[in-house]
Amino acid sequence: MENLLTLGERAIFSIMGLASVIALAVTIDRALIFRHNAKIGEKIFHEIVAKLRVWDIESLGTYIEQYPESVYARFAAFIKEHFKSGEAALGHMMEGKLIEERMHLEKRIIVLASLGNNAPFIGLLGTVLGIIKAFYNLGTLGNTGAEVVMRSISTALLATACGLLIAIPVVMLNNFFSKRLKNIMQSLEILAKEALASVSK
Repeated sequence: MENLLTLGERAIFSIMGLASVIALAVTIDRALIFRHNAKIGEKIFHEIVAKLRVWDIESLGTYIEQYPESVYARFAAFIKEHFKSGEAALGHMMEGKLIEERMHLEKRIIVLASLGNNAPFIGLLGTVLGIIKAFYNLGTLGNTGAEVVMRSISTALLATACGLLIAIPVVMLNNFFSKRLKNIMQSLEILAKEALASVSK
């Protein structure tokens, strides 16, 4: 039984190590995407709005050539492509485009949310396994094994600490990216309303 508990503890620490690597990779990936879109958005958002207000629709397609990775450039090109479809049709198509862009931006963010919610429980499982092992040793070794038992308990508590150390920054990062996502989607909704206003004129 002790061997199984030891293997379980090692598996828990391995899982948390893997989780921290995955969280770091997702953080770097999403940080680059949101940083890029925020930087480009500050530069071209107001330009796109200004062009929509003066019906300069044809020039909206130039942004996708300069900034192919920008969500704002893709949305501007989409408006140019479907501008002549009519107000109702364009409105429905832009709703679909907004959903598509949201799915693209929040891709992998669910990983951070899952890790943030579950890392403490994984650590707690490691703690439970460690405490079971400690009591098993206490029953086997008696008073002579007090030192071994104390080491087992300290290792068990370390699992919970590791789970919290992973969960706290991951939850903060998830909230940060969710806020960035909300800001970008609100900007795209403004562009959609400006496009519909231009069509209605």
